[in-house]
Amino acid sequence: MEKTPEQIHYNMSRIRSKDTKIEIELRKELWSRGLRYRKNVKNVPGKPDIAFLGKKVAVFCDSEFWHGYDWEHRKDDIKTRREFWIPKIERNMERDREVNRMLEEQGWIVIRFWGKQIQKNLQECADIIENTLKSRRFTTNRQILKWVRHRVDSVRPDGEQ
Repeated sequence: MEKTPEQIHYNMSRIRSKDTKIEIELRKELWSRGLRYRKNVKNVPGKPDIAFLGKKVAVFCDSEFWHGYDWEHRKDDIKTRREFWIPKIERNMERDREVNRMLEEQGWIVIRFWGKQIQKNLQECADIIENTLKSRRFTTNRQILKWVRHRVDSVRPDGEQ
């Protein structure tokens, strides 16, 4: 059954930009481990969902739709208003890359998780953050960045390694 424009509008109006379910789940886990953070910090490029200011670690919880997970295959799933949605999501993806670059140039470590990664592997996502914070004082930014990219890339949203 096709959704009416009113139903689509209602659904889209309920999508939140902060304090999403995946963010709250991850924040609760980090808090229970004694990790203290700031959320949605406005003076940090990209306004990270979770930021550890002293350690310069920024964490983003990206939803699959808005940030273009498996984009080459998923963009075919968009059936209505393709002329609007495809450029919008592609610009979001480009902005994510720009934010990553900007933060890294300022000495930040950027960690991005897909929503399904957090839902299916919450403990592992929190472990990655916790280990990054612990390692931050013992290794250089470049070494950590390489390790974090490897770890985050190895955790797929579908639960496969």
